[in-house]
Amino acid sequence: MTLKKLHVNLFEMNCVSHITHGLWVHPDNNRHRFNDLDYWTELAQLLEAGGFDAVFLADVIGTYDVFRNGPETALREGMQIPSNDPMLVIPAMAAVTRHLGFGVTFSTTYEPPFAFARRMSTLDHLTKGRVGWNIVTSYLPNAARNFGHDDEVRHDQRYEIADEYLDVLYKLWEGSWDDDAVVQDRENRVYTDPTKVRYIDHVGDYYKVAGPHLCQPSRQRTPVLFQATGSPAGIEFAGRHAEVVFTGGKSHETIRRNIQTMRDKAVAHGREPDSIKFVVMASIITGRTDEEVAQKLHAYGQLLSVEGSMAHFQLPVDLLAYPREEVVANIIRRERLASLFLDYFPPDETVGQALDRMGSLDQGYFFVAGTPQVVADRIEQWLDEDGIDGINLRQFMSFETARDFIELVVPELRRRGRYRHAYEPGETLRERLFGAGQAKLPGNHFASRYRDPQALKQPAAPLRFDG
Repeated sequence: MTLKKLHVNLFEMNCVSHITHGLWVHPDNNRHRFNDLDYWTELAQLLEAGGFDAVFLADVIGTYDVFRNGPETALREGMQIPSNDPMLVIPAMAAVTRHLGFGVTFSTTYEPPFAFARRMSTLDHLTKGRVGWNIVTSYLPNAARNFGHDDEVRHDQRYEIADEYLDVLYKLWEGSWDDDAVVQDRENRVYTDPTKVRYIDHVGDYYKVAGPHLCQPSRQRTPVLFQATGSPAGIEFAGRHAEVVFTGGKSHETIRRNIQTMRDKAVAHGREPDSIKFVVMASIITGRTDEEVAQKLHAYGQLLSVEGSMAHFQLPVDLLAYPREEVVANIIRRERLASLFLDYFPPDETVGQALDRMGSLDQGYFFVAGTPQVVADRIEQWLDEDGIDGINLRQFMSFETARDFIELVVPELRRRGRYRHAYEPGETLRERLFGAGQAKLPGNHFASRYRDPQALKQPAAPLRFDG
């Protein structure tokens, strides 16, 4: 029996405080160095030495300004502001590594697809096929205002836009150039055979793009397609497009159900059920002894910021202004807040309980604190019983979280046959995830139709979402 090996990405963002708020003040934390190129090159070399699949770079294109009716809390906490463009640090990290992959977040809602297609092809060339794209549609009201909108684009409409956005990209990446278009014939002074490059002439509901793509085919052509989702529209979208889904769940039952639902959607779109890998955010705190683990739990817990967490959740109510014994759901109803906020809180949860939960290191099902043996036991449970394929490792400290995992947990996982001992030379990111010889999207993926030049002339049936 072949044991499933763990895929591991480090969850990062080009900012001070990503998802663990308040810990940047720890004297041994390096988060304040995010503007320094050396931060990113040191991190990349550390992760490659530890055999990580990739560094997964999150991003937002607005600030969190719902809590307390303004951005002041986010600014004070360094909570995803200031933040820099994640794409620009990838070439520097690629230059000091040979194997580490890179997943980068980019939104389909506000910027046109043609220029993005060029940037991603460039990254795929520069990294020799080590890049992936985390597809998001953006959810911050401030992001909408930054791009000329009065309010957010309706949720399901954002996925309709994203579906056409991907259609344009596939035409550029997969259909505009033949594999053998570049001939580099010096004798006849021909670099590219012009008969093997074509316009895409896309005309849709949201985009009109002539082409041709400006870049010659890269190793992967289409970068590995990541997506984080849980909504019905997002799941439908993932069934057609995603190769790696960043998902989650509050219990064994919910995570298994979420995975099966997305596998079923993939099959409905003509794909194989195993054509999607599933990754969760995992919080792991480890040490050589129980005492060392306890010390880290205490040190990290002392610095966590509840205000930063409330700002991140975009809470329209300041729970610190209410008595700890009051039930949160009653406040939401009394203040006539959107009912969706009821999903964040159990029905009888009090203000005190909610504040304690938001100020806790343990943020859900995929949390473990313990010695390497304890951590490895839990990871094996996630792989075998919950059915995940990998983790995005949540950082508490840079670079301590990654270094602890590499020095303590990785050797234990390797002893158990759960972690690679070495990279495969020259593999692309897609090959690392799906196997040798699979550098490009498989033939049953929606994008593959555009490898037939005639398909560029035939409009694809768009996904439609109800909700």
